[in-house]
Amino acid sequence: MSAARSSGTAKRIVIVGGGYVGMYTALRLQKKLRGELRRGEVVVTVIEPQSYMTYQPFLPEAAAGNLEPRHVVAPIRRVLRRCQILNGHVTRIETAERKVLFCPAGAERAGGTQEIRYDHLVMAAGSVSRTLPIPGLAECGIGFKTVEEAIHLRNHVIRQLDIASSLTAPGSGTGDAAADERARRKALTFVFVGAGFAGIEALGELEDMARDACKWYPNIDAADMRWVMVEGTGRILPEVGPEMGQWTLEALRRRGIEIKLNTLLKSAENRHIVLSDGEEFDAGTLVWTAGVKAHPVVGEGDLPLTGKGQIKATAELTVDGLDRVYAAGDNAAVPDVTSEGDYCAPNAQHAVRQAKRLADNIVADLRGKPRKQYEHAYVGSVAGLGLHKGVANVYGVKLRGFPAWFMHRTYHLSRMPTTNRKIRITADWTLAAFFRREIVSLGEIESPHEEFELAAGRRQPG
Repeated sequence: MSAARSSGTAKRIVIVGGGYVGMYTALRLQKKLRGELRRGEVVVTVIEPQSYMTYQPFLPEAAAGNLEPRHVVAPIRRVLRRCQILNGHVTRIETAERKVLFCPAGAERAGGTQEIRYDHLVMAAGSVSRTLPIPGLAECGIGFKTVEEAIHLRNHVIRQLDIASSLTAPGSGTGDAAADERARRKALTFVFVGAGFAGIEALGELEDMARDACKWYPNIDAADMRWVMVEGTGRILPEVGPEMGQWTLEALRRRGIEIKLNTLLKSAENRHIVLSDGEEFDAGTLVWTAGVKAHPVVGEGDLPLTGKGQIKATAELTVDGLDRVYAAGDNAAVPDVTSEGDYCAPNAQHAVRQAKRLADNIVADLRGKPRKQYEHAYVGSVAGLGLHKGVANVYGVKLRGFPAWFMHRTYHLSRMPTTNRKIRITADWTLAAFFRREIVSLGEIESPHEEFELAAGRRQPG
């Protein structure tokens, strides 16, 4: 790689983001350009803050304890052995100068940035949670887009059970029975906002886990818990169609889960929930899954954007009006050629397939061949609702219960990158068939210095 740089003849392909689009694009370029990479004629550089790619459809199972968290991520350096991996953040894109500004990991506080020149640029920065200026949301809310958030939420939910159990244990509590009961109800109230895939799957898996965990808390009954889904529209899971969405709604309600449609979260200050239907109550847990938006970095520079803040892309996955700049996935508005006037949905199904076409179009540009349009009809969706529970609508075939749950697992297992991770996930599921879930909160790992500070006299107990 250093020889290629010194010769000044290597073509540099810079990929911003190591998620679905970024990693799969780089993986296909490794395969298609093996000779060029080996000879130093092409350099593929992937810029990603993390050292791994998270397979998000498995986050609910990781949160519920069905899967080991390390098994739902793919190590980028192991997968992309022929690529240059730079961990850090892109702070600005300047297509007029054909360069990106990059801040290496660990240099954020020092403000150190580098210029990285490119010949071909791929914008695959993905998305972040779309939040609203709701009082208390930023302070109390938990997202569900990363493995860190999923495991934090798991630890948090179990911690709430611990709190509720301690408040009603013999000889414990504050001595104020009414205050203890209010605190207990608050700890056992869990609110989710946003009834798309992420929200419904997270709610379904965590409610199932918490219900199972109640077996180990003698003074907590599953009926003591309150699970609430708040959705601003009149339906849930629009991706699986109205019929299966209605079935899911009824199935969740039969489990005692409250589904509040056409309802908005108005405030969450001090964990006091205020809804647009007039109801108010305290909740120890607030999970925000009400949509996503393109990563803010796409607006830092001169990329053309839509009114929704996405990059304007063509059906060939190039950026509208720019030469040798490409975009796909959540950060791009990609025309859906199978449905005139529509854009591809921001989901894993499209992202993985777009990455393949995007990489092939880069290779075509390098070799002077014509590009092809991205064309893929949406085949349907599958969703898990807890252990042995699911819903699916694939090619018009509608499934529910165990068959849908099984399809959900097998489909996503087939899409998980690397044989290593496929085997580990299968082993996790096999063990889970014989042993109960682990009901352990490791929330303390989020504050690893507290115990040492206590030992050093820098902090008081409690």
